[in-house]
Amino acid sequence: MDIERVDLYKMLWNIIQVQLDKQKITVYRLSKMTGIPLTTIYNYKNDGKEPPFKNMCKIADALNVSLDVFRGGKQKWNN
Repeated sequence: MDIERVDLYKMLWNIIQVQLDKQKITVYRLSKMTGIPLTTIYNYKNDGKEPPFKNMCKIADALNVSLDVFRGGKQKWNN
């Protein structure tokens, strides 16, 4: 994977992390809420791995946000 893609997915994780912090949810709790293995989530977080669409849907549902948030859409974070 090229560096630009890794950076893109790390930026995606930063968006997820902001919402985790805002909602006071740990990565461990996100794993339990989504059914995504903790090691997989850490791969997204630390290694800039690309999450498949189905996992992004699970994360969005767990955080109660629209997928648009992750693609830089016009929808804002829940307040």
